[in-house]
Amino acid sequence: MPIYEYHCTACKKDHEIIQKMNDAPLKICPACGEKVERKMSLGGFQLKGGGWYKDGYTSSSSKGTSKPEPKVDKPKK
Repeated sequence: MPIYEYHCTACKKDHEIIQKMNDAPLKICPACGEKVERKMSLGGFQLKGGGWYKDGYTSSSSKGTSKPEPKVDKPKK
């Protein structure tokens, strides 16, 4: 279930509430009983493992093709 963040306009407290996606949004502050507003926040979502953007969606020309090292002649003794 997602965690929704709310901010109370009266007591200035922030609340994190676990709700189902189809639950009605919270309208009353659990601390003081005044009006709350739902905040926009970033989710804790992270893609891990092979096959995601950094591994599978970059151009194939840059993958594994590095420029060859220039040959440097060593001085003869």
